[in-house]
Amino acid sequence: MNVYAISDLHLSFTSDKPMDVFGGNWEGHFEKIKSDWLEKVDKDDIVLIAGDISWAMKLDDAITDLNELANLPGKKVFIRGNHDYWWNGITKLRDRAPNDSFVFLQTGAVRIGDFVIVGSRGWTCPGSTDYTEQDQKLYLREAERFRLAFLEAEKLRQEGDKTVAMIHYPPFGLKSEKTLFTDLFETNGVEKVVFGHIHGLAYFPMKTERRGIEYLLTSCDKTAFRLIKIY
Repeated sequence: MNVYAISDLHLSFTSDKPMDVFGGNWEGHFEKIKSDWLEKVDKDDIVLIAGDISWAMKLDDAITDLNELANLPGKKVFIRGNHDYWWNGITKLRDRAPNDSFVFLQTGAVRIGDFVIVGSRGWTCPGSTDYTEQDQKLYLREAERFRLAFLEAEKLRQEGDKTVAMIHYPPFGLKSEKTLFTDLFETNGVEKVVFGHIHGLAYFPMKTERRGIEYLLTSCDKTAFRLIKIY
C-alpha cells in the first residue's frame, strides 16, 4: 500500500472558474492530475487531498466535481480548505459521497491499513503577514480541533501504525517555526504532515524536516500537477 498526496485541485465542472487565469500552467490542469494519478495509483493505495477541492458553493454542485474523482483508483481522504464553501455538515457530506472510496475528515481521524490519518483545516499561524486578533481566535479554535482529532486517533492506533496529519494551511510560518500545530504533531507521534494553500510564485519550501517530522507542500501547481508519494 502506497500513500500519495495532492491538494488545491480547485475543480470547477459546474462553475465558470477557469484556473488558467492564474497562469498558463493551469490550462487543462485536471487532465494532468488525472493522467499522473492513473499512472501511479493502485486500487489499494491512499490519496490524501488537503483541501480546496472544488470552487462550488453548494454541495449538489460539488458532487459533480467529486464524481470526476470517483472512478480514479485508491482510497481518497479529504479535508476542507478555505475555499470549500460547499462543505457544510460532515454527516450530510458523508451520506452524499459518490462511493465508498471517499473519506471526509473534519476534526477527526481514520485508520486505513497500518496508517492513522488525522485531519482538520488549520488556520494562519502567528508571525504571518497581517495576522489579526480574529486570526488568533481561529488559530486557537483550529488547534483545539486538532487536539480532539488526536484523541480520536489514539483510539484507532495499533502497534506499528504510522501517523500522518493533513492540514490545509501551512502549520508554521516562515518566521514562526514553533506553533500549536507543530507542538501537537510532535507530542502525538506524527511522522509526516501534508498541507497546501500556497500557490504561484509565493515562496514556501516544498519539503521541511523539523524535530523528526517531514512537512510536505502539496498544492497541485507547486507539484507540477503530480501526486507526491508520501510512503
